[in-house]
Formats: sequence, structure tokens, C-alpha cells
Amino acid sequence: MTELARQAASGFDAEGGAGGQRVLDRLVALLDLEKIEENIFRGVSPPNSPTRVFGGQVAGQALVAAGRTVPSERGVHSLHAYFIRPGDPTVPIIYEVDRIRDGRSFTTRRVVAIQHGKAIFSLSASFQVEESGVEHAEPMPDVPDPESLPTLAERAVGYENKLAMRAQPRPIDVRYVNDPPWVTRETDERPARNQVWMRADGTLPDDRLLHVCVLTYASDLTLLDSTLARHGVYWGLDKVLGASLDHALWFHRPFRADEWFLYDSDSPTASNARALATGRLFARDGTLIATVVQEGLIRVL
Repeated sequence: MTELARQAASGFDAEGGAGGQRVLDRLVALLDLEKIEENIFRGVSPPNSPTRVFGGQVAGQALVAAGRTVPSERGVHSLHAYFIRPGDPTVPIIYEVDRIRDGRSFTTRRVVAIQHGKAIFSLSASFQVEESGVEHAEPMPDVPDPESLPTLAERAVGYENKLAMRAQPRPIDVRYVNDPPWVTRETDERPARNQVWMRADGTLPDDRLLHVCVLTYASDLTLLDSTLARHGVYWGLDKVLGASLDHALWFHRPFRADEWFLYDSDSPTASNARALATGRLFARDGTLIATVVQEGLIRVL
């Protein structure tokens, strides 16, 4: 186990401190996989994890594993992932990388995450050399600046017991533009969109792959909020069971995950205990940096 992995094993909040750089450093530690053989890596989870591994963690770690087998000049441009089984946070996760293709412009990797001898997650990722071409992008919505918005801890006041994971220090600073779903469920609002500002809560190293992996981690944090808000229910406050089923990300332009980005998401449809959520991520200057699509299992009991 690497020294960074040992730090990760100490947990995000072992000393009970506030968020910020200390908590972010432990996320970076979680993403520092141990190479145990050619194309095989091992990752860990923080000991204060819930009963299953957070989807953004396993997606970020799998992308790290893929990226460690690709030349650094080739950046990630897309990933497609399936969550197959719940991850066990008490044991390491083994990531096996299949080098599908190394072409002139594109590199393709497939990663399978394994626990207890079974696949819990699979990911396909594509990497590309930098090229010039036509450019256009949708504009960023007009929203307040992140500094003018309440912190997640402030939003959670009065809900600390039922929203324990949201009130604890996190490596990602999240600022809701609109009222969060646990508030709108009580005001009878049913917003069709969910908008949050996000950034890594500290400074990250100048490692392009790391910034992409941190954004991947963050992209699973609030995306399904848009599906729940439309129905006035929320995790922990209502009898709702849910899980990420699949997750796709396209990275359009360079960015830093430790600078503010807007996560604008909505849910175009839900049926058969599944809900689809789509999201667009914009840099502070309005640049469209990534697009996300996820289908989630949503069971209201």
C-alpha cells in the first residue's frame, strides 16, 4: 500500500476537523491506486464510508487505473460505466485494465472493478491527442456567484441527523443555486432543474488526469437530485431506495476541478423504477467543460 493510500485508510474526517485542504488531500489519496501487477491496481475506501462504496469513488478510481496505462499527452474525452453490484467499503477493490486499442489519435481502455471474486463495476474510457477543429457550445445559465450562496453545512441546518453524510466535511465544496430537494419537498415546489456550484475544496496538483478523476467523483454527488425534486421526496427523509445504474461523461475542454464549476442538471424522464438525469458542467467563465448522463434506480416504498 502506498503512503497516500495509508492516508486514505485513515478516513476523511479522522480528526474531526472542518473540510478544506485536509479533506481534499484524502480524496487525492483515495485516487492514488497501488500498482500490484501490470494492468492491475488496488484501491481502498475510507473507513467511515456508508454501507456501500460511493459510486463516484469507484468511477474515479477506475479512471485512474485506465489513465495509468495511457501516455500523459492523451487526455480523457469520454467514459461509459455500469454499476453492477454494491461495493464493500471494508475490503480493497481490484481494478483490472484491458488495453483495447492504441491508435494514432485515440486510445481505448476497459476496466473491471472486482471484490470477493465478482465484478462490481465496469468502465470503458477513451483518450485522445489534442487536435484542432470546429467549435461551438451552449451558453451557461445566468445564476448567482457561488460566494453569494450558503454552504452545504448551512443548507443542512435542522437536518443534521437525517442528512448526516451531507453535514460532514467533504472534499467537494457544494453550493446549491436553487433550494435543495430536502427543502423543496416541504414547500411543495417541484423544480425541473437542479443547479449547484462545485469545486474541490482546496488546491489540487497540476495533474490533468487527477482533475478529470476528481470531476468524475463530483459528478455523482447531486445528479439524481433532479429526479427526486420533481416528486417531492428525498433520501433519508422518505422511504426512497436508489442507486446509480450507469454513468456517462464527455469532457469537452480543459478545466481545473479546484476552480468553481456550475453543475446544471435535469431529469427528462422516469419510469419502471428508473430515472434518467442529464447534466452540463460549466467553468466559472461560462465555458462548457463536460456533459453527464446517468440512469438511476429510484424506488419509492
